[in-house]
Amino acid sequence: MSDATSRYVFALCAVAALLLTARVADAQAVPSPSPAATSTPELRRALPAPLDPLFTGGGGAEFNGPTIGVPTDPGVRAYGWLDPGVEESSSKYSNYPLTYDDVPNRVQMDQAVFRVELQPNTVQTDHDDWGFRITGLYGVDYRWTTQQGVLSNQLLLRNQTNGFDPVEAYGILYFPKMGQGTTVEIGRYISPPDIEAQLAPNNFLYTHSLMFDFDSYTQTGFLAATKLSDYWTIEYALDAGEDIAPWDGSAHFPTGLMLARYVSHSNRNSVLFGINSISLGSRNGQNFTTYTKGTYIDPATGQVKPMIWGHDNLQQQNVTWTHVFNPEFQNQFEAYYLYEYNAYVGGTVNNYNVATGGPLYLGAGGGIGAFLPGLSDATGFVDYLEYIFSKRDFVSFRTDYVNDPRGERSGFPTAYGSLTLGVTHRFSPVFMIRPEIRTEKAFRPGITPYDNGTKSYQNTFGMDAILNYGNP
Repeated sequence: MSDATSRYVFALCAVAALLLTARVADAQAVPSPSPAATSTPELRRALPAPLDPLFTGGGGAEFNGPTIGVPTDPGVRAYGWLDPGVEESSSKYSNYPLTYDDVPNRVQMDQAVFRVELQPNTVQTDHDDWGFRITGLYGVDYRWTTQQGVLSNQLLLRNQTNGFDPVEAYGILYFPKMGQGTTVEIGRYISPPDIEAQLAPNNFLYTHSLMFDFDSYTQTGFLAATKLSDYWTIEYALDAGEDIAPWDGSAHFPTGLMLARYVSHSNRNSVLFGINSISLGSRNGQNFTTYTKGTYIDPATGQVKPMIWGHDNLQQQNVTWTHVFNPEFQNQFEAYYLYEYNAYVGGTVNNYNVATGGPLYLGAGGGIGAFLPGLSDATGFVDYLEYIFSKRDFVSFRTDYVNDPRGERSGFPTAYGSLTLGVTHRFSPVFMIRPEIRTEKAFRPGITPYDNGTKSYQNTFGMDAILNYGNP
């Protein structure tokens, strides 16, 4: 795409934002409960769901964070989804750092997911209960969800385009007498604080923000949530660090999490804030971790050398604010600050082609990057404006910014920005499509992170289709 096309996409996104924002003047003073909430009030031990159920095909009808006291289907359920998509791009070799859809101009299977789960009944307060969730993911998106130490050689050694990841595997305990109800997840679970989520049906748009690209995806340990009142809920955890198995040589145990969610008495605003990840103990516990395992032959000298591995040790703080104008119109804003010490350019080490010195593939595979002594940090912001304009459709406008000044997260020392405009259309309760247009740019002069390090900008048109199956 030309520079003129890039300017056109920016202008189109900006006009859409102005049109959607103008709707604020017509917003209702107090939102009515969603149809799902009003139909069965006796079964819900929580505030009414603030948003229209159509958003369950995106970010959900509930506020971000855990909502204890919401009815769930009883019994063991087995279900999943297929999520193929395509991203037509101005890049030829790689869309990176666009997430997840890093293979350009080719139809791909982003996610083929199968899940088995049993949810505890958190509406009742008479007895303890239990449940579990197991989720297996196959497709291109495993490149982002992979946890080092669990089938991670698919990515970190072989750099496969497609792979399998058991992205969730945890048991659930429910204790109704702890606060106004407490749940405890034990095992591997998805990192809790973001607007965006790792699994396709939980997102407003096909692609993810640049900010989401570079934060935590999953953790392994225990994660508890306690309802203090209808307005306050807290989450707290101990785990082995970000995207790392407890038994791996790069694990950082104990790592702590403490988040709180406040919902206003009008049920129009929610703030989820706190620490998503912090290593407990001395500052050395906040260092990037390296170790050696295996050997390779240096093609330049012919010498046998130890292979160096390493993993990020992200320290992460988040805040997310949701404002509901009415059940069909909302805005969500999120910011984070990440840091770690004594890191390496590009973060977690992918050793594909380290012995041959071959080219990068999809932005990865070059071995360990340059050492970055001292503090490395990153700051990110993202905003989602969401509006339902028909019984089957809602539009999403996303603005996004992340600053990676030393290149520890992305491999390139620059700030990035992106604009995305998309529509979600539901043909039926089990099938939807999400077309979108997007433009993005690296702002530091002379830095070219796109298309395997050759371009400073990228324009794309993408679309995916989500087909659900089973009994969700």
